[in-house]
Amino acid sequence: MEQYNRDDRIDNPWGLLPAWRLYKPRAKPNAYRTLVDALGVGNVFILSAGWGLVPADYLLPDYDITFSPSAKGQHAYKRRRHSDKHYRDFSMLPQDTTKHVFFFGGKDYLALFCTLTANIRQRTAFVNSNTMPRGMNCPTSRYETTTKTNWHYECVNAFAEKVRGGG
Repeated sequence: MEQYNRDDRIDNPWGLLPAWRLYKPRAKPNAYRTLVDALGVGNVFILSAGWGLVPADYLLPDYDITFSPSAKGQHAYKRRRHSDKHYRDFSMLPQDTTKHVFFFGGKDYLALFCTLTANIRQRTAFVNSNTMPRGMNCPTSRYETTTKTNWHYECVNAFAEKVRGGG
């Protein structure tokens, strides 16, 4: 995968998509497109249960791996547990970045974010919980909303609006 992305290809023979385009959330507008539009594709990274932390424009095959406990029963093969040791997560965010790094995501992804950004000096993870996560060694900020499922899409939209100067 790294070699495929490293090659200076004009074509894309495997038909892979940039990471941000793989995710098709039900929320409108698409939060990933919102971030890319507001910040520029070079400033957005995608945290993936299957790949780790990759640039938004990193070409990936379609896949279906999640930390979400909703992948049960017949779809248990899709579920990644934090105890799984066979993943070799990418951490493609430059470790010497001086930019503030923000995390928008469910609590199931927070531990991976904290691990893969441990050396980043300025980072904030938005959470939607009455009890703040402990032991993550990562600054958190509570996003107030009554939305419970996919609340982070709402958070992204509010963040992007602020970046654009509207909030």
